[in-house]
Amino acid sequence: MKPARKQRLLLISLMVAGAGLATAFALKSFNDNLMYFFPPKDVVEGKAPKDALFRLGGMVVNGSVERPGNGMTVRFKLTDYEKEVMVEYTGILPDLFREGQGIVAHGRLNPQGVFVAEEVLAKHDENYMPPEVKASLKQPETPTTGQAQ
Repeated sequence: MKPARKQRLLLISLMVAGAGLATAFALKSFNDNLMYFFPPKDVVEGKAPKDALFRLGGMVVNGSVERPGNGMTVRFKLTDYEKEVMVEYTGILPDLFREGQGIVAHGRLNPQGVFVAEEVLAKHDENYMPPEVKASLKQPETPTTGQAQ
């Protein structure tokens, strides 16, 4: 094999190996930052990870919100209308948070089975529509007669 051909083959081999290594690092990073979603039923049944971050979503149970002490800690129950999970969060809750509202919380389970949230996100209801879209739907349509002029 000629020296120029060997150099090209070596260069191509190094490029393929580099691309493979970059892909492996990207996939590992993606897998490390992946956060799964679990409903309360799966958490109660033990399907959620005990030592990893995950998302828990459901409806805040009416009458379950408590603020023990005078700090920023809030405790409430989340339900999927089958099972309930106690959630504890320390911080400022979103403006849309209230009983009967759907939320998604990021956190992990503690040894007592309480979900300790690091972040709480309140969900908009399913009928929410941006004001611009709502306004565009209310504009009157021009009548058409179907006749060509």
